Amino acid sequence: MLKELHFSLWVFFLLACGFLYLLTLKSSCFFSCLPTYRSQEGLEGLLTHHHSIVFLETSERMEPPPLVSCAVESAARTYPEQPVVFLMKALNDSTQLSTNATYPAFSLLSALDNVFLFPLEMKRLFEDTPLLSWYTHVNVSAESNWLHVSSDAARLAIIWKYGGIYMDTDVISIRPIPEENFLAAQGSRDSSNGVFGFLPHHPFLWACMENFVEHYNSDIWGNQGPLLMTRMLRVWCKLQNFQEVSDLRCLNLSFLHPQRFYPISYSEWRRYYEVWDTDPSFNNSYALHLWNYMNRGRKVVVKGSNTLVENLYRKHCPRTYRDVVQGPEESVTRALGPGTK
Repeated sequence: MLKELHFSLWVFFLLACGFLYLLTLKSSCFFSCLPTYRSQEGLEGLLTHHHSIVFLETSERMEPPPLVSCAVESAARTYPEQPVVFLMKALNDSTQLSTNATYPAFSLLSALDNVFLFPLEMKRLFEDTPLLSWYTHVNVSAESNWLHVSSDAARLAIIWKYGGIYMDTDVISIRPIPEENFLAAQGSRDSSNGVFGFLPHHPFLWACMENFVEHYNSDIWGNQGPLLMTRMLRVWCKLQNFQEVSDLRCLNLSFLHPQRFYPISYSEWRRYYEVWDTDPSFNNSYALHLWNYMNRGRKVVVKGSNTLVENLYRKHCPRTYRDVVQGPEESVTRALGPGTK
């Protein structure tokens, strides 16, 4: 009887320890504690069998800023049945972060059911594409725009290989995109590369990768990105002007009206950070590109400001708004930083 009691207590003790261990993992451990299906092998399976939404981070930054967090969260909410894949250069298979307080946005995104975080492995991504020879010979130290150029290349390769939708990390999703093969117009006859989507192995993207290498010139801003997409689109299609809010069709791809993603043009980007008498409905838009390159951190979302961008956060990325966005006093403290006069 005594032996049975000891055995029962021992089993209970082991179960209790296991339960506490799982709680510890959930609260304090991030990428290294994610399930095995988020390993590199899991990435290819995930992308191959699903029409994924893809984001890239080519810097060494581990903690996503609020706008990046909002972009990923809004996509997860807009496409609840599809994987949202965020590839980050700073991640590797042994990455372990300490506390939720130190990395609130990373913690938030890793907890979303359909968001998957993976290391961005450039060389592996470029295998079996025209970009591999370029990547193995490029002198990264001599590249002044490497973060942008490498991102331009990576988005072409991953969507060509696996299909899906690529989005920049300053794009807030507001409703699903009903197209499979598409480019986004940011002007009457100018294509963006900040949002695009294709089925796997689409010949347009293969042609883009070949042109990327053949006409490589990273000193010209956008030459490997929107200018590349525009010049290839002009080869592929005979472009016409948009009529009202209607999209253009050419062969087996769609060129979507600027209102779909760029209802506020780059020259007016500050309007996102202003208070509007009545917020626009964006009824003709699928997502909103906030032109973060133009902003460069000068303007941030502040709780209680009632700006257009605050209201967009509140509606389309409520967890980011609740857990990551700061109030007026916090924003001032953060802007000044320690020791700033």
